[in-house]
Amino acid sequence: MATSLKRVPIPKNGVDYRGKVVLAPMVRSGECPSRLLALKYGADLVWGPETVDKSMIGTTRRINSALGTVDFTRLSSNHQNKVSPPPKKESLIYRLHSEKEKGKLIFQIGTANPETAVNAAKLVAGDVAGIDVNAGCPKPFSTSGGMGAALLKTPDLLVSILQALVKEVGQVYEIGISVKIRILSTPEETEALVRKLVATGITGLTVHCRTTPMRPRERAIRNQLRMIGDICREAGVACLMNGDVTSREEAVKLAEEYGVDGGMIATAAERNSSVFREEGTLPWKEVAREYFRLAVGVENRWGNTKFLLAQLMPGKAEEAKKCQQAKNYTTVCEILDMDDLHGRCRELDNELGLFEKTLTPKQKTKHNPSAIAAGSRPAKNKSEDEHRNKLSQRGVGSAPALAV
Repeated sequence: MATSLKRVPIPKNGVDYRGKVVLAPMVRSGECPSRLLALKYGADLVWGPETVDKSMIGTTRRINSALGTVDFTRLSSNHQNKVSPPPKKESLIYRLHSEKEKGKLIFQIGTANPETAVNAAKLVAGDVAGIDVNAGCPKPFSTSGGMGAALLKTPDLLVSILQALVKEVGQVYEIGISVKIRILSTPEETEALVRKLVATGITGLTVHCRTTPMRPRERAIRNQLRMIGDICREAGVACLMNGDVTSREEAVKLAEEYGVDGGMIATAAERNSSVFREEGTLPWKEVAREYFRLAVGVENRWGNTKFLLAQLMPGKAEEAKKCQQAKNYTTVCEILDMDDLHGRCRELDNELGLFEKTLTPKQKTKHNPSAIAAGSRPAKNKSEDEHRNKLSQRGVGSAPALAV
């Protein structure tokens, strides 16, 4: 008589990782428009970039009805020691799309402390489908604080973090808790670690098939993958694989070959997010244009948008060369021939203070609707900074967010 496989129950507001091909957590490449692009092209789930627990603690949750997003912001600490400080500006720490990412977003947390992990996770738990602990990032900004791959050397601490999250966040908010790790030097070490982790109550485990010292250019090692999948299956925990997965088709084949539950795509999705399509990838220009549309729609940081466009475009393409010289959304809009977004890009550049950086004082007045309405003309013998200050006093560049 056949026996049913054990499965850790998936909480009501959580999601099962089994049978999924997902977007990996990536610094810079995991911001809101990148995740929305992956979902548009068929990603089953998306991971946000590693967000350090301490950066979330103290944030304010704000509903941005104009953009359809939920924003977590905090006041900037700049000028805090001055006698008469200017008004503090809010910094955006995390942005998610409340409708398009509903039930599909996994918040990855960087942490080295159970208490701060819980405090940070509680802030976002009601808006995401799961909390994932980063125990695999090898970069110094993560490991120097005992986070990321450093947790592989402190397994008892990692276990305590997962147990605290399961008990105080997962059970309370009814979402899943998971962890992302790397393989260790020997199968025996990896096995001992995985057995500890799957006993904490987590619903999912992702394994990056590289050791901590390995770089992305080095080929992924999969000789431990089947063993990890078997341990997860015995414990009823879903197992995803990561490392050199280049398409949905390949993810499905590799998962079947190694006996795991799904695949996670990183670098290939950064280059062309349509890798999640069952029908195959789309031309780069179509993908880049769609990314740009989404970036404008959620008012993404200009620097991040420019960086992602560089990843999506072939370096030798004329459009890529021009975009690298661009200083604002309006210029890129013209390069990509997206006339329908031109007006919105001008508004966004004004709101972000980007448009006026590329203009002389005279041009700023000419192209600025508020300045024209006020009948302003650039004063002679005035510096550009003085002119910008006068525009600022009239509210130019500080308009509320507008819907696309």
